[in-house]
Amino acid sequence: MRVSIAKNNEAVSPTFLQSRFWAEFKATAEWSFVRYDVIVEGYEGFALSVLERGLGAGLRFAYVPHGPRVPSPTLERCELLAAIAEALRPLVSERVAFIRFDPAWYEAETPSCIASDAEPAGAEPSAIVEAPSRPSFEAPLRKASDVQPPDSVVLAVDRPDDEILAGMKPKWRYNIRLAAKKGVTVASEGVSALDEFYALYRTTAERDRIGIHPRSYYERLLCLGSGNPAEPGPDIRLWVARYEGRAIAAIITVFYGTEATYLYGASGDEHRNAMPAYALQWAAIRAARDAGCLSYDFYGIPPVDDPDHAMSGLYRFKTGFGGEVRHYSGAWDYVLKPLRYAAFRSAERARLFWHKTVRKKLGRKER
Repeated sequence: MRVSIAKNNEAVSPTFLQSRFWAEFKATAEWSFVRYDVIVEGYEGFALSVLERGLGAGLRFAYVPHGPRVPSPTLERCELLAAIAEALRPLVSERVAFIRFDPAWYEAETPSCIASDAEPAGAEPSAIVEAPSRPSFEAPLRKASDVQPPDSVVLAVDRPDDEILAGMKPKWRYNIRLAAKKGVTVASEGVSALDEFYALYRTTAERDRIGIHPRSYYERLLCLGSGNPAEPGPDIRLWVARYEGRAIAAIITVFYGTEATYLYGASGDEHRNAMPAYALQWAAIRAARDAGCLSYDFYGIPPVDDPDHAMSGLYRFKTGFGGEVRHYSGAWDYVLKPLRYAAFRSAERARLFWHKTVRKKLGRKER
């Protein structure tokens, strides 16, 4: 497979994680980036955004978020990634030990009984929860620690309200109406509400034992514009749900071209029975459609509906709005410097075990 790559920082991608605006945003937080035009012999070309960051001790890695887009469904994907990596080898920094791909390739499913609140009659919970099917690759690619959520649910929003609501679980429709009945109001307030959002987000992080960025990270995101006039302008919104004038929940979304993505969500510990989370999502879904988006990505769920999963409530909440569950391939590494890569992976596994296993278990025991 012959692949040619040429630097082109004006290249345009239809996916926000591959856009110039997202690359420029990451560049405000210790990343650098270069955008390329990629030509696969015999196929239509595509844009590719490649980020780069230091890992300490003189080590760096290159990262390709949700790219590349396959120019043909018949193209061998593993071979394509390897060919792109080899084409990038002389273009990335000499200190780059590996290139981490996070392709936007997935296998989809529609959860059974999505429009019902209850399990099918006579159903018994399974003792074994099977892992979902997702794209995978062989050598020379190696499975890596995921960066983007490897599982998500995406809702088609290019439909009237009644069709979108009909695809939700009955209780979700009820909770949307209940929030309005209780007097919850939702508005896109932007950076003026950042302090309230961040206070709610800190409460969420403490409650759910998750890590969050400093306040300045979200301020930079909300103030970011597109650096390329040819690109769709990123429409980044901070939505706030208020009860009796007080902020009780908030979310951040990005509308980019025909895609809308729910990035961050925060809620306080009070008035949760007013259902502000449902009101927020419904407002954002309708606004995404009105802005010309075709889809609304809830951006991250557990891989399966497993009641024993620490984030099982997140799976049920997001899939309750309907939509297609997508199982992405996750992150895969192409190694350029084997010895340095091996040392890095050992340290990375230890760090992830602490944050994703030990810390979460300690948090649950403290409650």
